Amino acid sequence: MSTTATAQKTVKFSILRQDSPTSAPYEEKFEIPYRPNMNVISALMEIRRNPVDADGKDTTPITWDMNCLEEVCGACSMVINGRPRQSCTALVDQLEQPIRLEPMKTFPVVRDLQVDRSRMFDSLKKVKAWIPIDGTYDLGPGPRMPEKKRQWAYELSKCMTCGVCLESCPNVNSKSNFIGPAPLSQVRLFNAHPTGALNKHERLNSIMDDGGLANCGNSQNCVQACPKGIPLTTSIAALNRDTAIQSFRNFFGSDQI
Repeated sequence: MSTTATAQKTVKFSILRQDSPTSAPYEEKFEIPYRPNMNVISALMEIRRNPVDADGKDTTPITWDMNCLEEVCGACSMVINGRPRQSCTALVDQLEQPIRLEPMKTFPVVRDLQVDRSRMFDSLKKVKAWIPIDGTYDLGPGPRMPEKKRQWAYELSKCMTCGVCLESCPNVNSKSNFIGPAPLSQVRLFNAHPTGALNKHERLNSIMDDGGLANCGNSQNCVQACPKGIPLTTSIAALNRDTAIQSFRNFFGSDQI
């Protein structure tokens, strides 16, 4: 492609905007100059640099979240051409135009493409997705994990709390308190850790309540949508077995596994 042809080429966007959490959403169209190797983030930056819509009218800059720009933090998740994904790895050359950008619907909109993912983070608190230590003294090196277990546990640790699996899950919505696939998979991850297993029964009991494991409809959308390829449905299947055992232990009066 010649330099002249590249300069004349443009990229068209249709962006669903919202000025505040309580205002009505509206569509706004943009057309920006094409550059080789553009991703959605760089296109949004161009719009922010010169906030003029496709009709040449001045408008306000687009608001969205971003951080690492290399698909590690999960902050830049949005719905791109109907599919929830990270905008930093969404290449313009691979997208059908006009490129449609929308905020994820699972989470409350803050403004434009920026959403409040507190629902997911609160769920991680509920399932105690951490290894509790008080930090008062040096515990020394932790216990070693068997290599086979370490390999699959590492796959679960790739979760970046992007929210894409929750967005794709039909059971996570405003009428349901289902915590979603990501927090459930983190229960399996931390229960697999030798130190984390000390609180295994607490995590299992937390997902046996309303909004937990029983609310999963087994649609398997989550494992298809996960940008890190995390075996979410495998974790859910394993947790079904673990919670069944835990329920028997609860019945017979033993809260430890």
